[in-house]
Amino acid sequence: MPGTGTGVLSGAWQRHVFDTSHLARPDLARRAGYGVVVSDAAPPVAKQIPVERTVHGDTSVDPYAWLRNRDDDPDVIAYLEAENEYTATRLAHTEPLQARLFEEFKSRVQETDLSVPVRKGPWWYYSRTEEGRQYGINCRKPALADGSLPADDDAEQVMLDQNEVAGAAEFFSLGAFDVSIDHNLLAYSVDFDGDENYTMRFRDLRTGEDLADQIPDTQYGTAWSADSSVLFYVRPDEAKRPYQLWRHTLGTPADTDLLIYTETDDRFFLGVGNSKDETLIELSMASKVTSESRVLSTDDPTGEFMMIEPREQEHEYGIEHHGDRYFIVTNADGAENFKLMEAPDSSPGRANWTEVIGHRPDVKLSGIEVFDDHVVLFERTAGVARIRVRRLSDGAEHLIDQPEPVSTAYGGSNPEFATSTLRYGYVSMVTPSSVFRYDMETRERTLLKRQPVLGGYEPDQYVTERVWATAEDGTQVPMSVVYREGLERNGTAPVLLYGYGSYEASMDPSFSSFRLSLLDRGFVFALVHIRGGGEMGRRWYLDGKLLNKTNTFTDFIACARHLVAEGWTDPSLIVARGGSAGGLLMGAVANLAPEAFGAIVAEVPFVDALNTILDPSLPLTVLEWEEWGNPVDSQEVYRYMKSYSPYENIEAKDYPAMLVTAGLNDPRVSYWEPAKWVARLRTTKTDQNELVLKTEMGAGHMGPSGRYDAWRDEALVMAFVLDSVGITE
Repeated sequence: MPGTGTGVLSGAWQRHVFDTSHLARPDLARRAGYGVVVSDAAPPVAKQIPVERTVHGDTSVDPYAWLRNRDDDPDVIAYLEAENEYTATRLAHTEPLQARLFEEFKSRVQETDLSVPVRKGPWWYYSRTEEGRQYGINCRKPALADGSLPADDDAEQVMLDQNEVAGAAEFFSLGAFDVSIDHNLLAYSVDFDGDENYTMRFRDLRTGEDLADQIPDTQYGTAWSADSSVLFYVRPDEAKRPYQLWRHTLGTPADTDLLIYTETDDRFFLGVGNSKDETLIELSMASKVTSESRVLSTDDPTGEFMMIEPREQEHEYGIEHHGDRYFIVTNADGAENFKLMEAPDSSPGRANWTEVIGHRPDVKLSGIEVFDDHVVLFERTAGVARIRVRRLSDGAEHLIDQPEPVSTAYGGSNPEFATSTLRYGYVSMVTPSSVFRYDMETRERTLLKRQPVLGGYEPDQYVTERVWATAEDGTQVPMSVVYREGLERNGTAPVLLYGYGSYEASMDPSFSSFRLSLLDRGFVFALVHIRGGGEMGRRWYLDGKLLNKTNTFTDFIACARHLVAEGWTDPSLIVARGGSAGGLLMGAVANLAPEAFGAIVAEVPFVDALNTILDPSLPLTVLEWEEWGNPVDSQEVYRYMKSYSPYENIEAKDYPAMLVTAGLNDPRVSYWEPAKWVARLRTTKTDQNELVLKTEMGAGHMGPSGRYDAWRDEALVMAFVLDSVGITE
């Protein structure tokens, strides 16, 4: 839940059909090359088996509920495969464009590359890629006597070659990757299905050999004991909720592992990890609005966890250990945008918290990084992510200046505690991802690496800016926009409008070398920062969730209409794109304002939201009640969700062209949500515009796992985007 083979059918594909009658400027359709030619490839027709749902006295009929039953009904897989074949046929004419885009993507990427090494104790850690290989290779080198990085490649130790682990598997995902405190062991976990159920393995880094220990059915989160003999790990329940903490002693069978803690409240996820100074094992439990932390010394892995502060509904806090104290980021006492407190580690409860940095209504404190004499604050204000440095010895503070107003600064890898050097990342929509070393005392900044973009990329040939749209209620909604220099604002530029708007996730400005293939063909890319996200602080999120959720959708529509009103584009040339909860956004705006968009890309879309949130047996549902509301117990929530849930609100009217994706093993947005949505759209909508569904039959929420496979998948999506506005080369 909210945060993609194929064959060929007989029948010639020509052009997909567009109804241009609604266009404000039909000449744009002719100019862009729209056709009205019908292919003889018939779309799949899903059978209908009516199933009634009655909740709070309201009865609805779902004709496609049977699509949930892939284990019992062979027609489910047959239908998905038929949709894949239909998609391949309908998009066959874009295959030359897909191939061209894939080669463009490759031509800009330095395929054999190296991350910036990070010093931790006696080793320098890094990862690298090799041309022609799908996955990364995790490596390290021993630090020289002066602490520097050896230049000699012979000093490299390959800890884990993910390509070797993946082998010939269709799908591979690395979950845990956790080096022991003594640097001698590696705990890593693998998933070969995309369902996010991992098997934990262990490797002796001194020999390069895997140990006999294996632990099935694990989730994210690991923590080592100080002597590296014990690993704490997390297991999920049947609904994929990480809810149990287990302790494994190296060299013993997994079935003798000890269950340490079970989280019985279905709203809470459990997580575990080591503190930065590696003196503590930190156990965290969190719902969408409430959190709790407990700690245990790494020297005493068989001891009892100590509570920091018991959970209290709607109280959120996070901890960082610092010598003999804790720093605590919290929203206690009405600190909606959070504040920074500290407490002695001997008595860390809330009664002993003292304020370090108070609440600021215009600045959201998103998190911190601690060093021996500095604390680094990651903040948000006016839609910009920034970094502030505070010296602990005297309280002096300063912001790290950044060169572009529409940009993103974020924390890097900083495992060392006793240093005045911060590593951070910086990116904008025209500046590739960059890694800086920053001296927090002298304020000297050194660029360590900038993402290479091959083929002669010149940043000054592109322009990025912040644009503000006015929502229905008068709220100003920001967009981050990028386009090629010289673009004329005469209403003829195609636009890719991307949005998410849920879970307080911030869609910050970033760079994509793949995006250049759109910009160089005249596109404007607009990233919308709509309510429900976290770009403008906690209130921005609260105003786009629960019974305020529709603000997310109307904000997005307002952004689209603003770009038209200001002469950037025409509705027929706007392609909307979103995935997961952003796919819910796509479905909602398609129902609310189909005339505002020429095409829509909905990736693993959460479009059967009401049925899913009504079913506590599904992964994540109970946790999600604090995001969407609980329609089981509340008639008000039920009726509100029913008013916007995309599957519930399909009507007999014209819809834009759509590309929809799904993952058969997706544990977050079940494959049947997009499948049901497409099936109902086919039998209800009145237009002949394109509607295709592509399901990854061996993957999950994130789509294909290998980088080349992911690039091909992106090339298909981008070819659809270009073709939908009449660009075929």
